[in-house]
Amino acid sequence: MSVKNVELERKPIDAATYPSLLDKAVLITGGASGIGAHLVEAYAEQGAKVAFFDIDADAGQTIADQVGKVSRNRPVFMPVNLKDIDSIKSAVSELAEQNFQFIALVNNAGNDDRLAAEEVTPEYWDDRFAVNLRHQFFVTQALIPHLTAAGGGSVINMGSNSWMQNASGLICYTTAKSAIEGLTRCLAKELGERRIRVNSIAPGWILTERQLNRAKAIYPDKFNDYLTRQCLKEFLLPPDVARMALWLSADDSRLVTGQTFVVDGGVV
Repeated sequence: MSVKNVELERKPIDAATYPSLLDKAVLITGGASGIGAHLVEAYAEQGAKVAFFDIDADAGQTIADQVGKVSRNRPVFMPVNLKDIDSIKSAVSELAEQNFQFIALVNNAGNDDRLAAEEVTPEYWDDRFAVNLRHQFFVTQALIPHLTAAGGGSVINMGSNSWMQNASGLICYTTAKSAIEGLTRCLAKELGERRIRVNSIAPGWILTERQLNRAKAIYPDKFNDYLTRQCLKEFLLPPDVARMALWLSADDSRLVTGQTFVVDGGVV
């Protein structure tokens, strides 16, 4: 396939509607771009009461405006640095005061910047874990009382299949993402008695605008190579991940917990 023909196209499908999400509060981290922005859109289209965090204040306001215009269900955006645990707690408390009684959390925020193993410093290692792993636990911790008060709910941790594929140049990212499976399983056990379900999604190579532009500029051969490795010969887009998250948040998956769902087109 020619690189110039690889674009972010959305093929229309008859996607599901989940009545159990209507008017229910959902929190999404990293919602200002990429997969996160599509998650915000998907939940808003379901009629959910959506709030989302992101460090990029301008992009966050833009997404909130765009989604509100299209869905007529404007999400609430809060600029939050997820490396600052106190800011997380403060933002969750503020949303609770705005009558957000959360039934679902999608820990989506992350960053897959590349760095060769020999160039990794202790400071870089700690920063990458703060960006890709630590906040997933602490946002969940902040929401436990709210999910409990709601009678239960769903936590979705965003992982990655990159660590399953021995990806190079991503040692901090892949190590953090592999830990999400353990985090998910342990939280599922600990929170199950409160009827809080905890699952994770491990996406493959999702063609967000950022990924598409980077691949075209740096490794254009990856397009054909990746499709060769997929059982399903179609590029994955952010809505493919969002649809899995919707199901995991809805009552349709009410007895599913402690699981990791790989959304990668069947990479072998």
